[in-house]
Amino acid sequence: MDTSALLHRIADLEAALAAIQSGGDLVELNDQRVLQDVGIYRYHHPLEDAAAYKGRLADINARIDEIVKVGEAVLAADLFTFDGSLAKGRKMVGDLSKLMLRAYNAEADNCVRSLRSGNISTAKKRLENAMKAIEKLGVIMEMRVNPDYHQLRVEELELTADYQMKVQEEKERAREERELLREQRKAAQELAAERERLEKERAHYESALEQLRANGDLDAVDDLAVRLAEIEQAIEANDYRTANIRAGYIYVISNLGALGPNIVKIGMTRRLEPRDRVRELGDASVPFLYDTHALFFSDDAVTLENELHRAFADRRVNFANERREFFFATPAEVRDVLTQRVGGLLEFNETPEASEYYQSRSRWWPELSEDQPATPGPDVTSVRAW
Repeated sequence: MDTSALLHRIADLEAALAAIQSGGDLVELNDQRVLQDVGIYRYHHPLEDAAAYKGRLADINARIDEIVKVGEAVLAADLFTFDGSLAKGRKMVGDLSKLMLRAYNAEADNCVRSLRSGNISTAKKRLENAMKAIEKLGVIMEMRVNPDYHQLRVEELELTADYQMKVQEEKERAREERELLREQRKAAQELAAERERLEKERAHYESALEQLRANGDLDAVDDLAVRLAEIEQAIEANDYRTANIRAGYIYVISNLGALGPNIVKIGMTRRLEPRDRVRELGDASVPFLYDTHALFFSDDAVTLENELHRAFADRRVNFANERREFFFATPAEVRDVLTQRVGGLLEFNETPEASEYYQSRSRWWPELSEDQPATPGPDVTSVRAW
């Protein structure tokens, strides 16, 4: 084949490649749109933990290196001649194979480096299009990327995406476990402090009771005996909560200013004073304090919390991380489910006070009066249709 004709052909193919990259087969690079399209992330190669993915990735990389070393990453015709010479033809095929492989690997490495959790479909499509464009440059010599090699690089992409997602999940789980341990430690400290306080109070009343008996003041003895019995009951209840790690308070809270209407958080705490936990949740992570709709003590708060979460499972706000306890529901709907599970509730505040929010809103939009409703949120009856 004439050298000038071959160079001209290569130039035409490079121009075609540039045209394709600039406007032809476009790849969606907007991560937010891609994530919306694919929905909840699905693992391509489900493994137990991030370490397992890392080991699998090392094995894939070793197989990739082996195919490159034996020269099978790019397939090509072995009878191509150049200037009538088979040797020159093979040398040209070898040189172009290296260039094709370098271009393909560069695109594959870019796909791996730019990979973000959830946009694996974009990366795979981008690599597929790059492979097709690169192969067009070698069509005359029947050159193409080995499908087995390409599949290995696709598997590398999938495993990398899975690894990133698993690392993210493990970090989130560790953070939540640390938060749970802090919560349990505070609860244990509060219960221990309460036990110490009650012990001191009991000792004080016992001493006073002995003194009154010695003085023959029987009326005062009866009054103190009643109070002492109440202290004994409080100590028993405190010891029960210390021993029973499943006992605690179920709380239903909302934050109109931060989350909007019709969104509640349903959780549990073992704290002696559950409102302390609610105040902590509203301290720094949200601009306004949470409103408390219900605080209900249960001997098995863990099970009760799980039942409430299951009742509103299809209304979760965050489906990617089910440990987030926010739901598209009104306080009244939660009250109805809670009542079905535990019977009558002594206290339930259906309407949020949201005093900080309403006071602040008047400074945002002075023309709004306080009796005007807040900006409506999503209709909880239509959440499934989103």
